[in-house]
Amino acid sequence: MRRLTVVQLLPALHSGGVERSTLEIARALVAAGHRAIVVSAGGRLVQPLLDSGAEHLTLDIGRKSVLTLRHVASLRRLFAETGADIVHARSRLPAWLGWYALKGMPTSKRPRWVTTMHGLNSPGRYSSIMTRGERVICVSQTVRDYLLAHYPDTNPCTLRVIPRGVDVAQFPRTPRNDRRGRLEVARHYPQLAGDGPLLLLPGRGTRLKGHAHAIALLAQLHQQRQRNAVLWMPGAREPGREAYVQELEQLAQRLGVAERVALTEPTSRIAQAYAASDLVLQVSDKPEAFGRTVIEALSVGRPVLGWNHGGVGELLMQLQPAGAVALGDQAALAEAALALLRQPPVLPSRIPFTLQAMQRATLDVYGELIH
Repeated sequence: MRRLTVVQLLPALHSGGVERSTLEIARALVAAGHRAIVVSAGGRLVQPLLDSGAEHLTLDIGRKSVLTLRHVASLRRLFAETGADIVHARSRLPAWLGWYALKGMPTSKRPRWVTTMHGLNSPGRYSSIMTRGERVICVSQTVRDYLLAHYPDTNPCTLRVIPRGVDVAQFPRTPRNDRRGRLEVARHYPQLAGDGPLLLLPGRGTRLKGHAHAIALLAQLHQQRQRNAVLWMPGAREPGREAYVQELEQLAQRLGVAERVALTEPTSRIAQAYAASDLVLQVSDKPEAFGRTVIEALSVGRPVLGWNHGGVGELLMQLQPAGAVALGDQAALAEAALALLRQPPVLPSRIPFTLQAMQRATLDVYGELIH
């Protein structure tokens, strides 16, 4: 493939799965000798992006305001001046702006148009822009099925399922009997000390992540003679989430497990957190488009327990079926947790969803459009 110029569009570069995928593809493009440009409102991930050899243009293309329409002309100028070959939109409002910018260009000089469906967005005209790519990347089979169910006029031939990938170098397999991670966690959070099983639920401090299910599960385990089990929820404690955290603390108090729960800020050492745990929970009430937590935990060598819906259910049924539980069945959740703790399952020796596979497949999609 000749040297390409690829422009990725997204609202900002703060944190999250969309942002991470953007950086991962920018790095892959640069490594393959291509030019990678990202347009966003900026954020803390701009410097890592620049460090990779990619370029960044600051435009607030994710702000829902009529003033944002002025960026259509800026984008059209950028596409023309850089000789962009591919424009890849990863979010709805930036996609609309990019689409209108492309429509105003001569057909002979118009870049090819790619979108990625990162989430299960509420269906409707606003979200439909993500289905209009010449190639539409779906981050899971769940997303592909959702797209075709809600937008049946979409040509299935334009869809490409490319699961997100885990960097196995960042999430290395760690033996279960390696207790160094647990001792380090206990040093920071004394309530997590001891030799009882550590349950881990990483995730933002939002009700959709199912923190209450995890606290109820801990209480059930205590009733089932697992009285030394503890629960760590890194990421639950965030600015602006104080009322929610207080609600969770009151629930833990009411269920008699307050001394065994740690609701903390996000951790920058998430791979070590997985290694310190005995069971990783993924009990989001809202179906996830993919469920990166599942493959990260399995890569480290820790079993996962979660609701069997969305991308999480898809991954569990493929990689560790014993961890998939019917949505909302709290009794079955406790039963499965006990079984997984008493007899840890044999986990896949190799995770098929790797970062390198995702990068390679995405660059192949670009190649399909450039002859």
